[in-house]
Order: sequence, then C-alpha cells, then structure tokens
Amino acid sequence: MGGLGESIRESVRKAAEGRRVAVAFSGGLDSGLVAALASECAESVVCYTCGTDGSFDVRAGKELSEALGLPWVHCRISKGNLEGLIRELISATDESDPFTISYELQLFTVCKAASEDVVLTGQGADEYLGGSAKFVGCSMDDYVLLRDAGIERLLDVSVPCEKRIASYFGKTLFHPYLDDGVQRAISDIPLEDHLPESMDSRKSVLKEAAAGLGYPDLAFRRKKSSQYGSGTTDLVRALAKEKGKMYNQYLASLYDEVSSGIPARGKGSVINARVDPVVKTKAELIIRKEGLSPSEAVEMFYRKVIEDGGTESVRPSRGSRRSRVCRPSRRTCISSPRIPPSPRCWTPPRPSGCKAPGRGRMRRSRWI
Repeated sequence: MGGLGESIRESVRKAAEGRRVAVAFSGGLDSGLVAALASECAESVVCYTCGTDGSFDVRAGKELSEALGLPWVHCRISKGNLEGLIRELISATDESDPFTISYELQLFTVCKAASEDVVLTGQGADEYLGGSAKFVGCSMDDYVLLRDAGIERLLDVSVPCEKRIASYFGKTLFHPYLDDGVQRAISDIPLEDHLPESMDSRKSVLKEAAAGLGYPDLAFRRKKSSQYGSGTTDLVRALAKEKGKMYNQYLASLYDEVSSGIPARGKGSVINARVDPVVKTKAELIIRKEGLSPSEAVEMFYRKVIEDGGTESVRPSRGSRRSRVCRPSRRTCISSPRIPPSPRCWTPPRPSGCKAPGRGRMRRSRWI
C-alpha cells in the first residue's frame, strides 16, 4: 500500500508543513496517523481530544499522544457544559439534524479550545476505507450501497457542517483523507480489499499503509464512533431524560429554541426504531425520488395503518423479505447513494467544495 501511504503523507505535508497545527484527536488509527505524519513536518503539533472524564476517547487519546511524544489537551465535556456547547454549535452552524449535532460536537469543542489556526481531522477514512461496523458481514452489493450512502452523507452533510464550525472559530480545516491524491490512490485499490470480514479487519488497507510509513503500532488501535467514545451520547441521553424527552426530541427542541428564541412546544413526535441499514438505504433512495422526506414517508405509513385499521395492506409479501446480511445500525439521515460504474473497479466520489458531484444537497428531517 505504498501508493496510499505516501499519498496520505503528502496530503498531511501540504496542510501542516512549517505550521502550528491542532489535530482533532480521538486516539484511533485515522487521527493518530494524521498526527504522527504532521509531527514530521509541522512547526508544532498539539492533539486535542473531546470527551467526558474517563471516556474511551480521552483514555485512548492521552495514551497515544504520550506514545507519539506529542502534547495533549483534554476538551472536557460534562452535564454542566454540554447543553451550552450544543446551543452554541447550533447557533454557529444552523444545524438541525440530531445525529450531526451529536457527531460534530467533538470537532466543535476542539476548534473552540485550539490556539492553533490550522486544524487537521481524520474524517473520511471510515467511509472510504471500510471502517464502519455496518460493513462487516455484508455482501459486496450491500457494501457498495452502504458505502456510497455514507460517502454521500459525508460530502453533503458532515464536511459542510465542519467547514462552518471552522469558519466560526476562524480556523482553517484540512481533511487529509479527502485530498485528491489520496482519493486517486484509494481508487486504485481493488474494491474487495476494502470489505471487512470481521471487526478487526476493518480498514485493513489503511493499517497496512500505516505500517509501511513506519507506524505499525497504529494498526492495533481500537476505536469507537466519536459520539460514543467521547461520552457525548450518554450525556445527551441523560439530559434528555431529565427533561422528559427522547434523545432526538431533546436536540430538536434545542434547535427550535436557538433558532426561534422561543421554547419548543413540540412540532412533531420522535419515533425510535432500528432498521436494517440496507433496507433503510434502499427505501430512502425511492422515497427521495418521490420528493418525500423520511419523516413524511413514516407519517404516510402511520396514516395508512390508521385508515386500514391494521397493517395487512402494508406488510411485505413473504417472497420479498430479504435474509439478513448486515447487522442493524442506529439511524442516520443518509442521502441517496451513488452507485459506482463497476462492482469490482470503482472511482470514489471526489470531494468538490461542500457538495457531492452531480447532486444538490438533499432535504433532511430532524425528526427521524
């Protein structure tokens, strides 16, 4: 994986050389490799980790920063400051999607705490290099579907939000894994090499690249999704419970209060459900082609059940039920996937500003 490794090194060099840089640092492989490579060429590198005291990311970040010989800063979150941070994030970005708010809170706290003008992030490695847990055990077709949906959300939702966060704090944000050179190197790797057979084999090509760059220990770093590893999800859930709300309902109510200045009185009900990620992605592709949001589709389903007095008319036929291939995943608002031209040789969608190529930003609902 010399081509991939060297392309990542070059992308980090272009962003960090001769500069004082901050790294949004979870203590995992993605951000760890970025920090290690930045230390080769930057004037200085400081690792910033967001999390509660004793959280997985805080422990991992402190440990890895010490192993790399880099200074480390704990961006502490707690029940006492979390709601204020969320309100400020919403005000800065006008972001209404509960998942995005909880996921991007970590970068927000890093940019808020960092004294450096340049911030590097490991964002994008999971989507492009087979890092998501929902990829494990998938068929190739389902992997392509889920991967492309994740990439679309990354480019249409996450990156624009992150750029707004950086702008709010006057920072310059770099995504080394989204660099054009890195993307070309990824496109040269056979698709099947990205598909993980187990949790431990995720991002195997990146692990091999890290070893080739002289950082073999990074290949064994374990990681949780940032909203879980940082403790953000548990804190939000606890605050929501104190206010008698569900998780998404609580975050949506904060958005309504911040955007309108008036306490929310409930503009809709939150539905909590676990859905097969492949079924969800395929369904949302059809739903959006019909010009509907997921919230509108769910309400149509409920109205149909009420109208018919049962679910018989909306039950799938026995023959249409697919056997489970992928494990269920928590819901996210995912835009319609882009299918690559070939099932074995593909060119990943390239970042182009804040938009995915060939498609405008999709409508999203903050209620589902």
